[in-house]
Amino acid sequence: MNFVASARSAIRPAGTFAAAALIGTGTAAAQEPIKIGAFLAVTGPASFLGDPEQKTLDMYVERINAAGGVLGRKLQLVSYDSAGDAEKARTFTKRLIEQDKVDFIIGGTSTGETMAAVPLVEQAQIPFISLAGAVVIIEPVKKWVFKTPHTDRMACEKIFTDMNERKLSKLALITGAGGFDKSLRNECIKVAPKYGIEIVADESYGAADTDMTAQLTKIKGTPGVQAVMNCGFGQGPAIVTKNYRQLGLTQPFYQSHGVASKEYVRLSGGAAEGVRLPAAALLVADILPASDPQKPVVTAYAHDYTARYKSDVSTFGGHAYDALMIAVEAVKRAGGTDKAKVRDEIEKTKGLMGTGGQFNMSPTDHMGLDLSAFRMLEVRNGNWTLVKN
Repeated sequence: MNFVASARSAIRPAGTFAAAALIGTGTAAAQEPIKIGAFLAVTGPASFLGDPEQKTLDMYVERINAAGGVLGRKLQLVSYDSAGDAEKARTFTKRLIEQDKVDFIIGGTSTGETMAAVPLVEQAQIPFISLAGAVVIIEPVKKWVFKTPHTDRMACEKIFTDMNERKLSKLALITGAGGFDKSLRNECIKVAPKYGIEIVADESYGAADTDMTAQLTKIKGTPGVQAVMNCGFGQGPAIVTKNYRQLGLTQPFYQSHGVASKEYVRLSGGAAEGVRLPAAALLVADILPASDPQKPVVTAYAHDYTARYKSDVSTFGGHAYDALMIAVEAVKRAGGTDKAKVRDEIEKTKGLMGTGGQFNMSPTDHMGLDLSAFRMLEVRNGNWTLVKN
């Protein structure tokens, strides 16, 4: 078990969005800290998602405390490493609620971890902001559960919109074994008819598989395939990408925002060239036009993260940033940490610009992002580029 409890002092605050969240009032020393609970996959197969999430929370808790805290109170981060395991996530959620007595919870790097925690946070009536992708997290709406990443359904719709632009209509799917993977596949199948997309092949692979050649060979032999999409996250998609190129498949190849990290490009090597995927603007912060309303937020976050950790940003760290800022703003508007009031204020979040887009939540939408928050990216020469469509 990896345990982190941080309430450190720090460096200068950064970013338009962050600056607004860093305003504190009152005297911190006289009050109890605001306790933030987290469980993240810092180690294990999903560590390239969970590690930047943990680092992001550490950095911004320090920055907020250095600027005086929130409502005159310091933040205290109580974080556990769930290693992507749903049972550990359940155990740590219970501990955060019953023993650590946190004021709200951020986490669930993966959908499986998140869904394991949902019944506990609903029963305990504590605000919970997930960092996982599946639409099932927020549909149907659960009173105490919110999320910051774009949904799997949105990924399908963004990809299908791009296929329409490219005059492609016959798609082959290959899907991993995780909760996000399966949910993404199901959502794509549901919305495909709306975009005139026909699923002509549907293959899957196991969590421990190290070669997907057999499944891709079947896809290669399927008549009429015009494009291929991998529904998955973690290391599996990189293996699929390499096998795809090794087999000489030439159709356009799509991944999802589940691999929106430079780590995917590194793991895939040259095989990633030409792969397209929907992702947040954060990955292309440096090439966004100056007029883009997200540019100040994503460039500030990218600068601060890379300066602190000497590593590339990923959208997953950005999801943690967005969750923390949404929660902090809600605490400020609520005037304290009363859980019901904070929950209500999270649900009222409007016009809040984050790394994932502009958040506009409501009683029927506990994520608050629309399709415009996604950008279609393509890997070119080992880097992300913006697709113009």
